Amino acid sequence: MTETGGHPWRERARPLRLERRVEFDEYEALREFLDKVAALSEETGLYPNLSFGRTYVNLTLFADEDGETLGREHEDFAQRVDDLLAGPAA
Repeated sequence: MTETGGHPWRERARPLRLERRVEFDEYEALREFLDKVAALSEETGLYPNLSFGRTYVNLTLFADEDGETLGREHEDFAQRVDDLLAGPAA
């Protein structure tokens, strides 16, 4: 994966959510990443909001329906996205 930069996950309020922006060198790397996130969503049942352009994606994970808590599943999903970006373990 040719991620060129991005930002760590940030917790935001109103509404409560986790956000991360990831930038890529080229569209093909972005497309590959989006496919992996889609597979992760199917596996976990957690579907982030995605907005993307040619070489970047913004991911947003909103709090549970009560709007007051980010659960362990949100943290785990965020970590697994980070792992996708890091690539296979050496």
